[in-house]
Amino acid sequence: MPASTMKAVRQHAFGGPEVLRYEDAPIPELMSGEVLVRVRAIGVNPPDWYLRDGYRMLPPEWRPEVPFPVILGTDVSGVVAAVADDVAGFAIGDEVYSMVRFPSFGPSKAYAEYVSVPASEMAPKPAGIDHPHAAGAPMSLLTAWQFMIELGHDEPNPLQPNRHQPVPLAGKTVLVNGAAGGVGHFAVQIAKLKGADVIAVVSGKHESLLRDLGAADFIDYTKTPPEDVARDIDLVIDALGGPTTGRFLRTLKRGGALFPIFPLGFTDAGDAEKLGVTVSAT
Repeated sequence: MPASTMKAVRQHAFGGPEVLRYEDAPIPELMSGEVLVRVRAIGVNPPDWYLRDGYRMLPPEWRPEVPFPVILGTDVSGVVAAVADDVAGFAIGDEVYSMVRFPSFGPSKAYAEYVSVPASEMAPKPAGIDHPHAAGAPMSLLTAWQFMIELGHDEPNPLQPNRHQPVPLAGKTVLVNGAAGGVGHFAVQIAKLKGADVIAVVSGKHESLLRDLGAADFIDYTKTPPEDVARDIDLVIDALGGPTTGRFLRTLKRGGALFPIFPLGFTDAGDAEKLGVTVSAT
C-alpha cells in the first residue's frame, strides 16, 4: 500500500482555472468492492469544467450540492495498487482504465495520484494503446455509443418526454459536426463501422485525420457553413450542440434525426416537428 497522502488537483470554491490547486490530499480509503488505482493519465471532459464553475449553465434548481474540497475528473488509466478482499478479477500491477462514478458531482476524484474505483466500473486497459489514449476514451466513446448504438440506461432525460432511441446507420448518410473532438471523432468511427457514409465538419487542418478515420466527405466550417451545403442527411450528430444546433434542421431529410450532444439551448422544437425531424439526446 502507498503512504497516506498523495498529490491531487483540488478546488475549494467554484470559479475558473485559477481555483484549481495542486496540493496534498488523503489517499482514498479502499472500500468493499473497490480497487485502488495508481493514476498514469486522466481524461479531461466538459463535465469537469461544468463542475469547476458550479454548473452555471443549469437552472439553479438543477444544480447539485458539491462538497468542498473537491477533486475533479472521471476518466483514468493506470495500474492497480490495491484490491479489496471481496474483489475478484483484478490484481496488483494490472493496467486498467475507467470512467469513475459518473455522474457523481464530486466523488469521482480522478485528478489525483490515486483513485478508488468500483471494480464493476473498471476494465483491463487495451494492450494496443498507452495510458493517455486509454484515459481519453471512456466518456467520449461511451457518449457516442449511447447516442448512436445503445442507450444503456433507463434514467429519464428531463429535457425531453421520450426515451432516446438510436437510429439505424447502415446505408445512411451521417453528418458529424465537431468531428475532430472527443465525441465527434468516435462518432465518425462508429458510423463508418456500422455502414454509414460519413460527412465530417471540421477545420481544414483536420481533414487528413478524419478521412483516415472513415469520413467519405468533408466540410471545412471555416470556409463554408455546413448548413448551407449539406442536404438529404439521415442523421446529424452535433458534438457541439447548444443554441446553434437548430441550424442543422434544414440539412435533414423528412424522417431524419438530429442528436445534439449538448442539448441545452435548443429552441426549435416546433420547426423540427414541422419538418418531420426527431431531435433527441441521452
